[in-house]
Amino acid sequence: MSAPQPAPSFDAGPLTDPVDPRAVSAFQTELRARGTSGVSAASIIAIVVFGLVFVVAMTLVGATMVSMFTDPGASSFAGLGILAAAGVGIAIAIVSWRRSRVARYRLDAFARANGMSYEARAANPALPGMLFGLGRSREATDLVRGTQPRFVEFGNYQYTTGSGKNSTTHRWGYVAVKLDVPLPNIVLDAKGNNGFGSNLPASFQREQRLSLEGDFDRYFTLYCPEGYERDALYLFTPDIMARFIDNAAELDVEIVDDWLFLYTQRKASTLDPATWAWLFGAVGAVITKLDQWERWRDERLLIENPTAAAAASSRVSPQAAGERLPFAPPAGLLSPPPGVAREGRRLKKSFPWLPFVVVIGFAVFWFWSRSF
Repeated sequence: MSAPQPAPSFDAGPLTDPVDPRAVSAFQTELRARGTSGVSAASIIAIVVFGLVFVVAMTLVGATMVSMFTDPGASSFAGLGILAAAGVGIAIAIVSWRRSRVARYRLDAFARANGMSYEARAANPALPGMLFGLGRSREATDLVRGTQPRFVEFGNYQYTTGSGKNSTTHRWGYVAVKLDVPLPNIVLDAKGNNGFGSNLPASFQREQRLSLEGDFDRYFTLYCPEGYERDALYLFTPDIMARFIDNAAELDVEIVDDWLFLYTQRKASTLDPATWAWLFGAVGAVITKLDQWERWRDERLLIENPTAAAAASSRVSPQAAGERLPFAPPAGLLSPPPGVAREGRRLKKSFPWLPFVVVIGFAVFWFWSRSF
């Protein structure tokens, strides 16, 4: 393992400092003017439903109060209970509304204090990670973005699968880091956050597993496209493996196109300073080593499209080619342009047999128990 990384230096004051209610209201007005108030379609539906329930509750409360004054007695206790329940429900709704407004204000102030920017909500974010094409009602919230030393986005993400009573909303936190060049699709499934099997929303074919040296396999299961094993070894050198073990062992990792994603099933954009320290430390430790990934090139592009590759490439010396490729090509070989050949762009997924077997098992047991 590498030496522990120093704690990241950042200003966490805005996450916990007292806030001015007038400043919060002004910020909310600014968000509405930008068209990013943070109120999603699901929130609007919830507000409408709450409004209808509120009207019905107030009607019942009014009728109960009339009954209490015109016919006091046993109904008074029921009336007091209804009034108390309605009061508690209204108070909870108001507190939740105010907290969400204050949270957005704090995150914006935190972003600005640390040279970043804040966006309350983005529907259907155009990111290539495995999470972002699943289900429906896809949205990212509380986005905190930085551009130095490279583009990084921290956000919370959710999507819905199923329908009706069987619908499920899946919530994730993520960090998206922009890379300099496209790389093969590689996934590190962290073992530290798994339960009964992998927590990832996708399963990958076993033939794509790659065992790395040292302790790496104790912390991650690495998947890379078949035929790209040597490329994965070039990218995940011992020092980079040590960085992931020391700083990101509880995070799932995906490299796809020219992006690096870190996934967690808790909020990544939060008012908790410890979470920000953890994520800043993980990102800071990793991106300091990403420059060497810029030199990777996929020689398969020369075979896949030799004419286009030749037009976009220049002749290099064997020494220079050896620095840019996972392995040195013969003398005079053209250096491929940045990019990934078709077979390395996406991992091959497998059918999630475990949930299927569990469902079938429950169904068989239910029918068997009904027969006796």
